[in-house]
Amino acid sequence: MSVQSFSYSSFLRGPSQVLPSLTDADVILERRDEENLILTRAERFEATATGLRFAARSLSILARRHRDLAEEAFAEELPWLTWLPAEDRVTCVRELLADLMAGADTGLLVPFARNLASWRSTAEAWSDPQLARDLQGPFDGDGPVIDRPGGDLA
Repeated sequence: MSVQSFSYSSFLRGPSQVLPSLTDADVILERRDEENLILTRAERFEATATGLRFAARSLSILARRHRDLAEEAFAEELPWLTWLPAEDRVTCVRELLADLMAGADTGLLVPFARNLASWRSTAEAWSDPQLARDLQGPFDGDGPVIDRPGGDLA
């Protein structure tokens, strides 16, 4: 599917110049100081959501019945999983599948995307042996005392 981009101000000045593009493509409305917006036809949105729910449920069934195969599929799609300790790999796959299932059902995929980014950052930390050791502690004390912003310690 193709995507066309327009400035948000172009859309506000003349929606009739932008909306015909929705016949063949989704439209990204680019905003300067805010997150971009995406316009899509309801039929395309529903088709995507239905496909995602189907894929997420299918993957979840596969994971319950054949955990090793599901982990293998995730590892192929997410090669950085190999940097995680074995027990964390299982937890990662379980959490990501649960978030994907919940997101497919609700349409809220931001928690899945955040968790995916978090696990990837964790894997990247594990990929550096010195960083991994440093992050595991031990840590000296509680750290320095920091004054409250705009006032004294209470």
